[in-house]
Amino acid sequence: MEKELRLMKGNEAVAEAAIRAGADGYFGYPITPQSEIMEYLMEANPQAKTGMVVLQAESEVAAINMVYGGAACGKKVMTTSSSPGISLKQEGITYIAGAELPCLIVNVVRGGPGLGTIQPAQSDYFQAVKGGGHGDYHLIVLAPASVQEMADFVGLGFDLAFRYRNPVMILSDGAIGQMMEKVWLSPPVERSKTVPEWATTGKPPSRQRNIITSLDLDPAAQERFNQKLIDKYNEIREKEVRYEEFQCGDAQYLLVAYGTSARICQKSVQLARKEGLKVGLLRPITLFPFPSKQISGLAVKADLVISVEMSAGQMVEDVLLAVNGKTPVYHFGRMGGMVPTPEEVVEFLKSKITGD
Repeated sequence: MEKELRLMKGNEAVAEAAIRAGADGYFGYPITPQSEIMEYLMEANPQAKTGMVVLQAESEVAAINMVYGGAACGKKVMTTSSSPGISLKQEGITYIAGAELPCLIVNVVRGGPGLGTIQPAQSDYFQAVKGGGHGDYHLIVLAPASVQEMADFVGLGFDLAFRYRNPVMILSDGAIGQMMEKVWLSPPVERSKTVPEWATTGKPPSRQRNIITSLDLDPAAQERFNQKLIDKYNEIREKEVRYEEFQCGDAQYLLVAYGTSARICQKSVQLARKEGLKVGLLRPITLFPFPSKQISGLAVKADLVISVEMSAGQMVEDVLLAVNGKTPVYHFGRMGGMVPTPEEVVEFLKSKITGD
């Protein structure tokens, strides 16, 4: 079968991609601006067509623990939410990471803190990348910048989750979740009937019991397990960094931005170059693992670096670590659901060039 072209919202693209990726189960709870994901799945009724379970849980806490149970059985399961809802899921997420289980989590970010606003923001970066729950753990974090990537990252997210037995988060925002664009949808894949050897599916005579837990009261054993996780995260850092460069070959000034901010910055680069300013953009696609080496290499040739975010400044800390003093690093951001314009980014860049 060939790919199918559709005009869809980003949220709808996630839902359709999950059906086509052979997801076994979705467990969620409505919250703006991501509710269309669950609504689309309910209307599509994939359980009748493919066997995929779609369930609105009684709360976000219940939803993430249903994901935990499904993942423990080796099933391809997922949940979605927006910022306050993801906060409620943090205990379950750290349990899943501590049990080394694969799952997919989508956060369509809205402005905060607290209930904040339903408008788009990128102020959940710390929560996603640094581990929003307790303990030493990481999610693999993918940052889409288009409706196409909202769809593509569902399949990629499941692949990475099972490859590394680790939760994967798609960190989107309300703008990408609600915007409509053309999207090429992959043909449906047949649902896997293979049961992972570690899954809890009942004990056959051929093997020992599988015990899945994140609890170990022996501190020496817990430290060995933590070291195992660190080794896994280092392997992910080595093998799974993804990024995109836009006119970075001769860039004298470097913008770093992801998601909606990166879309804006592409236009900023074009506007600045019309004025003779050699500006380039590096777009992190994976926020963990972060493209530190790539940013460091570009920073050596740049007069300054600007981290453009829809937040008070979170990713800028990772940019500063990557640049490591090689060149000045600045942050430009809008907050509370305000989306920066390309012109604002260019004006900020000019102010730093001239020292105003």
